[in-house]
Order: sequence, then structure tokens, then C-alpha cells
Amino acid sequence: MARILIVDDEKDVHYSFRRMLKRETDLEVVSAHSGEEALSFLEHGMPIDVAVMDIRMGGMSGLEALRRMAKFEPRQRPIVIIMTAFSTADVAIEATKLGAYDYVIKPFDVEKMKALVHEALRARYAMQRVVTLEAEGDLEDVEADRIVGRHPSMQAIYKMIGRVAPTEASVLIQGESGTGKELVARAIYHHSARNEKIFLPINCAAIPEALLESELFGHERGAFTGAVERRLGKFEQCEGGTLFLDEIGDFSPALQGKILRVIEDHSFQRVGGDRWITSDVRILAATHQNLAEMVRAGRFREDLLYRLNVVSITIPPLRERADDVPALIRFFLRKYGPQYGGEHKSVGEEAMAMLGRYHWPGNVRQLENAVKRAIVISRGDLILPEDFHLPEETSADRETAGPDTAADKREDLSAALGDVFQGLCRTELPKGMLPYIERELVRRAIEYTNGNQVQAAKLLGLSRNTLRARLEELGLLSKEKP
Repeated sequence: MARILIVDDEKDVHYSFRRMLKRETDLEVVSAHSGEEALSFLEHGMPIDVAVMDIRMGGMSGLEALRRMAKFEPRQRPIVIIMTAFSTADVAIEATKLGAYDYVIKPFDVEKMKALVHEALRARYAMQRVVTLEAEGDLEDVEADRIVGRHPSMQAIYKMIGRVAPTEASVLIQGESGTGKELVARAIYHHSARNEKIFLPINCAAIPEALLESELFGHERGAFTGAVERRLGKFEQCEGGTLFLDEIGDFSPALQGKILRVIEDHSFQRVGGDRWITSDVRILAATHQNLAEMVRAGRFREDLLYRLNVVSITIPPLRERADDVPALIRFFLRKYGPQYGGEHKSVGEEAMAMLGRYHWPGNVRQLENAVKRAIVISRGDLILPEDFHLPEETSADRETAGPDTAADKREDLSAALGDVFQGLCRTELPKGMLPYIERELVRRAIEYTNGNQVQAAKLLGLSRNTLRARLEELGLLSKEKP
């Protein structure tokens, strides 16, 4: 259960928060009526996850309490949300520089405040989840998250984390969905010199594009409809810490340019603002997309890729390190068994063999969920094959075919044919060779699409009219479908 501390000298504020959070069964609300009382809770070892604190109170001010909280160990001090009655918010911005997570203007919107408290709890959880790299020995310690794996590719990742973590270099973490990109990012954070500051993960794909810029850079009052107050973005909230931008390939071109500016000179403007703001933030980025392909397609800035890709870490899919599956299963059994009433459960030999053969399109995340489900539904202490719910891709033919779907192959062919065709048109070849190569490419594209000129043109990176002209020149038009 998370504990929320409300620090305010007005009784009505405490009542409002208790009423607002009364249905949150996983939250405990604790009250302090002064900065001194709030500090005494921490000094006596009371674990506090999030503190919502007014700046101006009788006795010690919230600002002074915030300064003193910074002296506690990172795991002892809470995430702090500041409340202020001053619409200019200058004091609140100063508090944010001292380590406050965010601020709100009184009177505040109840739903927005609830959302902010939960957001702060997620940030607190991300900071506290210590990531340990698997060493030789058993996996009995399951309280902390682990990057589990002894495959040579995973050992290389552990070494790279050790090299890059103490530096300030930007890191691009690549891999399919579910491979554990955020685990690697948090491992870098925990082994860095910034591990006493905040670690803030942002799933860029989960935030609507219209809101993402404001979420990252903040906005000024009146910047757009509904912007009734100034709001700090993640780059200001994360001052001195580490910002993890997950699914950065989803950024629009305009937003890519702003991210590039932040990386280059640590400055940005809030939406609707004209003042340049500096922020000392280390950026870790991740994507499951091929950014090099996106650069060639004109959908991602090449200069931004170079800035992000100072160091690159590529996490292999689980199917490429199948030897790690048994260790992962044992780890998840020990981690979730007590939680789901299966403390003494184990996976049978037949089930283990089946899981080892499966290609895991959802990677480690899919395996984790499969083990949790099996613990819940299995009837005895031995988990059987039928206790695992796996999609039909478990059939032998799909396993040997690999993870690529027909849509993936078409997309790959589209990119490859387009690149080859455009490259050939710019290349000097021996006399008479280009028409032959061009004719063969066009013929195969038409053949692959069953004579559909629209689809063939798309594969070749041409317009339909251009393709029809090429077909006529090459003597292929009369043979194909219109």
C-alpha cells in the first residue's frame, strides 16, 4: 500500500484529500500540519511515497522543508508535489529546481490532482525498482527486478551497461516489444552518478501527439484552450535526473527538432512561451522500430538519430536466446508464486520443453504473463502444458518460419525494392545493363502483386503513372492487368 502525506496548515485541505482518495483502496493518506511535522515523520523512519505540500504554512515553510528533505537518502525521501496559491507560480518553479516533482495552483481540479498523485507514484515506483544484472549463482533474490540471462548476447549487454552508465552519453536502446528495454534503461540509471535524482519513464506512444509536446516541455497559461495555468513539462520536472523516452520513433518531425535542440544545448521553450529554459537531463531513448529505415524513408531526422545513438544497445528477442527461458521461468515462479498462491509450484518437464520450443513473439513480457496465468489456474503443484495459454503460433511450421508475418515481409520487400530501384537509377552501370535490371525489377514487382499496378508502384517507390510509362517503355504493359 502506498502512503501519501498531505502537508498543509489548513484542515479543509486534509479533508478534501481524504474525500478525494477515499475510494483508493491501495492508498493510505497521512496528515502533517507543518513542515516540522512532515520532517519528523521522515526522521522517525516512516515510509512516505508521495508528499503533497503547501509552500506557505505557519512555522517552517514548504520550501524550507523541501530543502531539508533533500538531505535524506534517495529511498527515504518522498516524491514531492507542491501546492501554491500564487498564480504566477514563480515560487513553485523555484521549488521544482530544488527537487519537487510538480506543482499545482490552488484551488486545484480534483481529477487532475488524482492523476498527478498516481503519476508521481509511478515515478516513485520506477525509482525504487532496483535493477540487478544476473550474476553467477541462483535467482533467489526476486524482490528486485532483474535482467535475467546468461546467453552471450546478454552478457555483452551487461558489460555495455557497466561501461556507459557512469558517463553522460545518450543511449539508444533497441529491441522488439517486450524484450525489456525499460529494464536496461533503469539499470543504466541505477549504476549512474544521477541515481539520487529522479528517473522518469515516458511512453511516447501512449500520449496523443497533440498533448505530447506539452507533456514534455510544459505550457504557459493561455497557450491553448484549456491551458488555465502554467505547467512544467517532464524536462523541467526531471532536472538533474534521467528521462527515459520509450518509443521515440513515434515522434512527429516538429517534435524531433525540439528534442534535438534539448540534446544539443539543453534548452527548450514551453508551448506558448518565448523564454528559453535550460534543463540538465540525461536522455535514454528506446524504440522497437528500425530508425535507420525510418531515416531513409524520410520519417525520422538523421541528425537526431546520430545524437541519440551515441551508444546503442540492442536487446535480442527471446527466441534468439531460448537457453534463457528455463531461468526466466524459475525466476517468475519465485517472484509471483507467493503472490498468487503458488509458492511451491514448479513447471513440469513436458511443459518446460514446450515453452522452450515456442518462439515468443511477445518476448519476455509474454513469458512473464504466461507464467503468472499458469500459477493461478494450475490445480496442483506441478504446472502442466495445458495450464499455459499460448496463441496458435506454437505449431511447428510457424516456429520454424520465425516471427515475421506476411505483413512484415511485404513491408520489408517494399523498403528493399524501393531502395534498390532508386539506387540503381543513380548508379553508373556498364552500357546496356540498367534497362535489363530495371525490367527485371518491374516484372517481379508486377508478378508479386498479381498484376496490381497500384501496389507494384508502391513497392517500387513510384507513382502509378510513372510505373505505367516504364511498363510501356519496357514492353510489359500489354501483358499486365490495368
